[in-house]
Amino acid sequence: MRAIGIILAGGNNNRMRELSDKRAIAAMPIAGSYRSIDFALSNMANSHIGRVAVLTQYNARSLNEHLSSSKWWDFGRKQGGLFVFTPTITKENSLWYQGTADAIYQNLDFLTSSHEPYVVIASGDGVYKLDYNKVLEYHIAKHADITVVCTACRDQKDVERFGVLRMNEDCRIEEFEEKPIISSYNTISTGIYVLRRRQLIELIERTAQEGRHDFVSDILIRYKNLKRIYGYRIDTYWNNISTAEAYYQTNMDFLDPQIRRYFFREEPQIKTRIDDLPPAKYNPGAHVRNSLVSSGSIVNGAVENSVLFKNVFVGSNCVIKNSVILNDVYLGDNTHIENCIVEGHSTVRPNTYYCGEDGVRIVVENAERYHLR
Repeated sequence: MRAIGIILAGGNNNRMRELSDKRAIAAMPIAGSYRSIDFALSNMANSHIGRVAVLTQYNARSLNEHLSSSKWWDFGRKQGGLFVFTPTITKENSLWYQGTADAIYQNLDFLTSSHEPYVVIASGDGVYKLDYNKVLEYHIAKHADITVVCTACRDQKDVERFGVLRMNEDCRIEEFEEKPIISSYNTISTGIYVLRRRQLIELIERTAQEGRHDFVSDILIRYKNLKRIYGYRIDTYWNNISTAEAYYQTNMDFLDPQIRRYFFREEPQIKTRIDDLPPAKYNPGAHVRNSLVSSGSIVNGAVENSVLFKNVFVGSNCVIKNSVILNDVYLGDNTHIENCIVEGHSTVRPNTYYCGEDGVRIVVENAERYHLR
């Protein structure tokens, strides 16, 4: 493909609550075996984008470990590769990324040293499949300066989380409002953009000279009447996990057989880093219904409508309902978990009861499994 890729994976969001205390949002586990960033990386690889930069910043250790080898996404080749860029203190600059545009500006060498004519920019917190080649073809056919991939918001109450846009009959964007409190429109930006590499360099340099730092506010919105900015609609599955509720719902969506088939069985595949773990084990007395149970897990109790990630231990007489249990969680005997997200590496003591009464509840327990008294 005649494009390079940039994945913005450095942000933080208080709406993730305790879930983002330990890791970047792009490193959040998804669907039992994946990380959020796997979807953008796989889409890049499946679209034959061979040169991809991931811009990390906040709580990046877990994410950097996940990205330590490019072979999982087939970026290990002579021409191209996977590059991970973190904020670097230099003689000219000692600041962290001050925004998405500034993150690109601080790594402008990646753009200037490349030769591909186009750039695909994506966020690391979207769960979706997309052939970026089709977006690029649309971009060229429209003679667009910037193309924004957009979709319909599933719940009108969620428009405040996104950039909301209005297009004319030719799909040219006429209005763009970032995270409005209320809006009568439900077409939202997915955070995926296509534009010419040289034009991106020009816009980023100009934005930096003006002391501006945000890609959406200082480029898309600021130039919407000066540049030809078009929207490319998608109607396939897309979700953003930037809140605890959205993260919970995204994992619950994978209990739908059609969504599982779309992501797990239909080509192209979503790829991830593989851990050498044994298959899940179900001991006598285990009862599992409509759930995803990942490798390395051991189940002794009842699991219903839930997602269990890797190395989860479910004790005897446990009841797990409508919950997401992250990696390396130990659930003691007679534990009841319902409508919850249990943070990774937690040890839940026997005879414990957690239930989300008014929405999803996040459970965080210390890893004391070897010190129980």
